[in-house]
Amino acid sequence: MSASADILFKPQPFGPATLRNRIVMAPMTRKRSPGGVPGKEVAAYYRRRSEGGAGLIFSEGAFIDHPSAQAHEGNAYDNIPHFFGRDALHGWERVLAEVHGAGALFVPQLWHVGEVRRLGMADDPAVPGYGPREIVEDGEAVVKAMSERDCEEIADSYARCARTAREMGCGGVALHGAHGYLMDQFFWPESNRRSDRYGGGMENRSRLACLVVARIRDAVGSGFPIVFRFSQWKMTDYDARIAASPAELGVLLDRLVAAGVDWFDVSTRRFWEPAFEGDPRSLAAWTRHLSGKPAIAVGSIGLDRPHQSKVFRDKVDIAAKYADVEPVVEALARRDFDLAAVGRAILADPEWPEKVRTGRTAEIRPFERADLAAYW
Repeated sequence: MSASADILFKPQPFGPATLRNRIVMAPMTRKRSPGGVPGKEVAAYYRRRSEGGAGLIFSEGAFIDHPSAQAHEGNAYDNIPHFFGRDALHGWERVLAEVHGAGALFVPQLWHVGEVRRLGMADDPAVPGYGPREIVEDGEAVVKAMSERDCEEIADSYARCARTAREMGCGGVALHGAHGYLMDQFFWPESNRRSDRYGGGMENRSRLACLVVARIRDAVGSGFPIVFRFSQWKMTDYDARIAASPAELGVLLDRLVAAGVDWFDVSTRRFWEPAFEGDPRSLAAWTRHLSGKPAIAVGSIGLDRPHQSKVFRDKVDIAAKYADVEPVVEALARRDFDLAAVGRAILADPEWPEKVRTGRTAEIRPFERADLAAYW
């Protein structure tokens, strides 16, 4: 290991546990759980990343138990795991045992897709999508504007699943509040134009997420880490912004911290880019500064070609080789963030952390488009 990479491999406190290093496997949808049940293949997939040296492993997004949480749109959301039900939870128990047995900490990410769902989708075609606004298609309401009661029920669904994660022995629980899904739909002024207490300024737009976090904290008690993922960008709009200024971002972060968030998982497409004009700090660095809480950075870490526009949809060359970790090391040394989440690089090579640690970077397998569909 080069001296410059040392900081990546220093232990890091995480709730009552200590991570063996600062490398995280980012949550990545894999669509390998038929009927919502993660099987032995899924457990082996996560175990390999633990054996490869990651300190913390986030699961792919797993649906909560509210009937509106999931979507089935073509094959984009097929075979997504559930975090409820006897068979699915038994599968996650296997994953947990495999990951912990190989030395990493495991944290499931809970997910509700919001208005991505439409009336007529499985598992119950009678259940519409839920979101901040009503969406009508061909004269029929396919997405329901959530009522106060809907907000309460969905928050309780998150809390039930989080309690299960703690009882199961997971290292914490993560919430998907990014990329244009439910909680993010409330954050974003373009999708949230409500005039009630869930719309308007950031304080109101963050109300659903804060309710979810508070219910989870009540369910899991103190000391169990709650990780909240957020982003400016959406799957449908890479230029979107939920916070136009550091001050507005500060309102969001302050409210989430007050509700019970311990860690922020800051999703950007390029981790090093400035978050706001006139200041070089990244979104992760701003988050750590404003919230006083530790932050996880993600976005093209370990790759020589940054994340390109719509690379997962367009048939373009998206192959990427190993990129020097010096920019990550420098950001960690500045205390811009506390953990570095690796996505595509660790998808292509489960041993990415160990090869970096031992100086075998020439042996790292490059990322290729085929890796998005592969499973090893």
